[in-house]
Amino acid sequence: MRRKGVTRLQLLGKLTWRTVVLLLIGFCFINYSPRDGLLSWSWLRIPGVLQRLGFTYFVLSLMQTFSPYREIPPKEIRWWSPVQDMVLYWPEWIFIMLLEVVWLCVTFLLPVPNCPTQIGVLGCSYETLLAMYRTTEPFDPEGVLGTINSIVLGFIGMQAGKIFLFFRKTNWNIMIHFTIWTIILGILAAILSKCTRDEGFIPVNKNLWSLSYVACMGCMSFALLGVIYFVVDIKGWWGGQPFIYPGTNSIFVYVGHSLLGFYFPFSWEMRFQDSHWEQLFQSLWGTALWIFIAYLFYRKHFFLKI
Repeated sequence: MRRKGVTRLQLLGKLTWRTVVLLLIGFCFINYSPRDGLLSWSWLRIPGVLQRLGFTYFVLSLMQTFSPYREIPPKEIRWWSPVQDMVLYWPEWIFIMLLEVVWLCVTFLLPVPNCPTQIGVLGCSYETLLAMYRTTEPFDPEGVLGTINSIVLGFIGMQAGKIFLFFRKTNWNIMIHFTIWTIILGILAAILSKCTRDEGFIPVNKNLWSLSYVACMGCMSFALLGVIYFVVDIKGWWGGQPFIYPGTNSIFVYVGHSLLGFYFPFSWEMRFQDSHWEQLFQSLWGTALWIFIAYLFYRKHFFLKI
């Protein structure tokens, strides 16, 4: 957008508006469910999934808005050319590393009553704390501190985008970079977790959004993106259907599921409560329905945007 002459102030207004809309949608739907009835101040909640995504989007977009580059700089042969997608954006890397230092310091150094310092104030479910960390002190799984690693993981995703932009005319370069990032993040996750399920220096834990979890998700994301890029863009064996349909209307699908997910035909009272097969079938059935609905809206060229 900056290449089209859009000023930083206009970009700031646009990304702020999108962030506010995401926060409001998340706030409204996390505090309402057809099964809950009227809103009660006793269980009013501010943090949530969309709120975390909105704040992560705001921080990363703000970082890109104030980047000195309006477009990809002309390619020049230097010794650091293979990593120019990182070198040219070194202030962003310093900022992200400082954020992670804050996360590590608070996690391992901040004393919290009735809770080991390895947990700090990250936030996780009661079951996770009780079983894994031998404490009964509950924390919020979507707290402010956990958002730091959401930003880190989002920044890793931005790095994938930079690889596409910097090396867009050389498919083999893109595949090599994806492979290198997969290996680096995989090794980091293996070291931090000591290749165990719930042990190691920093266990892999989604509720905590631990650093090892971020590294593990980044590793698998780069690997999957590389495979999809090879199959779709390089070989042309697949066009991405049917997943492109909900992807073009993600907010609509999210809101629709929040409103109608507890109603038939998306869900029903399960007969076999102790069996996973009916839960799995219900989840797959609901997902298939929303993909079909998204496909119909795609055919009608209806897209809900913010």
